[in-house]
Amino acid sequence: MKNIKNKQYLLLIVAAMLLIVIIVSIFTINMKKEDTVKIGLILTGATTDEGWNGMHYQGVSLACETLDVELVVKENVAEGSGQCKSAIDELVKEDVSMIILSSYAYPTEVRETIQQYPQVSFYGISAEYTADNMTSYFGRMYQARYLAGIVAGMKTENNVIGYVAAMPNNEVNRGINAFTLGVKSVNPDATVNVVWTNEWENEEKETEAAELLMNEVGADVLTYHQNQHYVAQKADEAGVYSIGYNAVAQGLSEKYLTAAVWDWNALYYQIIREYLQGKGNSVERHWFSLDTGVVALSECSPLVGEDILQQIETAKHKMSEGNQIFSGVIYDNKGVLQCNEGESISDDILLKKMDWFVDGVVIYEE
Repeated sequence: MKNIKNKQYLLLIVAAMLLIVIIVSIFTINMKKEDTVKIGLILTGATTDEGWNGMHYQGVSLACETLDVELVVKENVAEGSGQCKSAIDELVKEDVSMIILSSYAYPTEVRETIQQYPQVSFYGISAEYTADNMTSYFGRMYQARYLAGIVAGMKTENNVIGYVAAMPNNEVNRGINAFTLGVKSVNPDATVNVVWTNEWENEEKETEAAELLMNEVGADVLTYHQNQHYVAQKADEAGVYSIGYNAVAQGLSEKYLTAAVWDWNALYYQIIREYLQGKGNSVERHWFSLDTGVVALSECSPLVGEDILQQIETAKHKMSEGNQIFSGVIYDNKGVLQCNEGESISDDILLKKMDWFVDGVVIYEE
């Protein structure tokens, strides 16, 4: 009898311990669900894009994986369509606490929605609108553009350079101006001829713009501010020099000279880590410079000579010492003095009020 009772007690103890383990496991799982940090990302295109959208997705995805947080993505959200507001509403319902707005127009478009969710931390790329819960982030791509301009200015043979650009907003204008200042620093006689597509990504328009610049304007070097590499591909087919943007285009000839490129992995790791450390929106603006590695000029083609490489290194050294690109005497293309000797243009103007073009920029009008 004693043995039977002992066995019964033992079974009761085992059952009780098993019940405790189950309860603790359920509680732990629920706690993990509640404690999981969710980061939201809104894209104008698909995560599988080879250009802008795919690069942002890869950068955010890697940062989230490294920092052990969950990523929730809303893709193919067109600017100016009202879809961004809906995407934010959906992300908030999914308990996302930080939302990354990865396209230029999003932050201004949804500023009222951002105000409706003060508990959510927003980060908007190149945003002109900021708030207590909204930080602007970007890299000083204009520094890499300036270096690319040096390459273009020294490689052009007829002093006509082409630039296919999405639209005349502050971000795009800033890049055109910096590129042109780089060109003019080594070749005062050259002009930068701009054709607008009015879209971030449109293969037909970008190809037509490239053909127009080469065949009608006479450009012998092309660059662009677009999501994809269509301009570089068209230039390569025509045997014309090109300079890329975003990332290095693959499969092109040595006439693809270099590219102004991003390292989104480095950028997103920094801003997501900042949020996780409890410092989300602690600053109004993050603007990562060339020396952070977030922006860079890619390795140059063998057709870029040692004389050009030396000019690039000299310019980089000056930047590292604090010399500003937008400083000293700068006239716009209408002859108006925009910056005087001993002055430099402030970040606020560069970010929000770059509605003019430097001397040397020619806007193509059909």
